[in-house]
Amino acid sequence: MTILSFTLHESVKDPTAELWFAEPSGFVALPLDAMLPALDSQAANTLRTALAPFLDAARDEAIRQQFIAQFANGQQLLSALREVGTVHCSIGLHRDDIDDTGDNSGQPLLSLFTLSWRDTAVAPRAVTAARAVTSSEGHRRVEYAEFSCGPVTLGETVLTPSAESGLPQAPLLQIHAYVPHPDCKRLVVLTLSTTAVVRREEYRAVLRQIAETVSFDSPLESGTSEAS
Repeated sequence: MTILSFTLHESVKDPTAELWFAEPSGFVALPLDAMLPALDSQAANTLRTALAPFLDAARDEAIRQQFIAQFANGQQLLSALREVGTVHCSIGLHRDDIDDTGDNSGQPLLSLFTLSWRDTAVAPRAVTAARAVTSSEGHRRVEYAEFSCGPVTLGETVLTPSAESGLPQAPLLQIHAYVPHPDCKRLVVLTLSTTAVVRREEYRAVLRQIAETVSFDSPLESGTSEAS
């Protein structure tokens, strides 16, 4: 018998929390508030203190400036995510244990998981879930499911950055799960993004696993511990 264990994040006890979920192993949450502090705040001072050892370890000024520029780019990305309602962001790092021949390749696979809130028109939850995938172009492999949290729709998109963006031209697979809130006015969007398009089945299974753990009721109050 396999016994599953979960690590509870301190936010599970947050009295203002509106949603709980669990992430599989291999995901590391990015502290959005700590990474995007207000200027001249105590949080900004804390961030500068945390970054100081990395800057001091740089072997020359060019490397130091490169690190600062890359960190600033990361902050811009996180800020853009927050502007569209993202409240949670995690980086996934897993080992690719299956290649095209069925052998163990061992290559690292990177992914980005985000959780965002979106306002919607008032409607039954099943209708909202259906509209979420039909109102956006490009969704493929659309699936409707009923989980413990209510109706959920899943869909996939594949995007390729424009040549003018300066980004690598590798296709980006995004798997979405749309979970309407019980108040029928909002929905939660779970998105798992990766350039490992050939691993779409595995990543879809990961996102589905996360979506199945979503709860709008505190798991501690219900006597379970499958949340983070």
